[in-house]
Amino acid sequence: MEQKKRLAIVVAIVALMAVAICASFGRVLFAANTPEVILPSASAGLGDLSAAGGPEQDYQRIEVTTQTVTGVVATLARPASYYRELTVETFWAGGSSTSQVQVWADGGWSHTIQTLPSGVVRHDLIGGDAAYYWYDGSQQYQSTPADEKSSDLAQHIPTYETVLELEPSEITAAGYELRGDLPCILVQVQTSGSKQLQRFWVSVDNGLLVSAESEEDGQLVYRMTAYAPVQSPCPTDGSFALPDGEVLHTLGG
Repeated sequence: MEQKKRLAIVVAIVALMAVAICASFGRVLFAANTPEVILPSASAGLGDLSAAGGPEQDYQRIEVTTQTVTGVVATLARPASYYRELTVETFWAGGSSTSQVQVWADGGWSHTIQTLPSGVVRHDLIGGDAAYYWYDGSQQYQSTPADEKSSDLAQHIPTYETVLELEPSEITAAGYELRGDLPCILVQVQTSGSKQLQRFWVSVDNGLLVSAESEEDGQLVYRMTAYAPVQSPCPTDGSFALPDGEVLHTLGG
């Protein structure tokens, strides 16, 4: 009788171990079959963009195509606080112009300083549902209603997130590409009824637009580049005050 009891205990222990092992394998298999969208880091070279990492990693890298690019772009997010510089060029038959732009952004506010081709310096301070603008040397400013695209408009750059609203047929090319030595997602679009072909290069590191181009009838009419390092969070010299001294936003506020 004693021997039968021992045998029963051994059988019960073996059964419990089998259940535990099966549960453990089940969790591993479930995790291995749940893909994540993993974007290449800023330090990755183009040769690394298609690699899926070491064999122990349980993610799948998503290939960027015209069919998948909107899903990949949707995973990107701009930093909440940063400073950067960019160059905006416009081209026409027989000429061109260039503007230098500085941007401070923090907590939904942005302050853009743009040096126009004429040498005039314009300020745009945008936050909430209002935009304020003035020129260097003036204590007077104007205000106008603003929306989520106003900050980009003040910088003279396209809002690349609009590609999320396009029909798949309007996205004509997509992929990973270096732009100014920065790993980016390339999206090329041509909306229905438009003669303008647009290209966006979005940083996979910080979700900011690195470069953009527009062509009409095969001719380049617009180019934006922002290859300089981005400072994040916004440096302490960032100012969100009107020319009369009224402060509308404080850093981290």
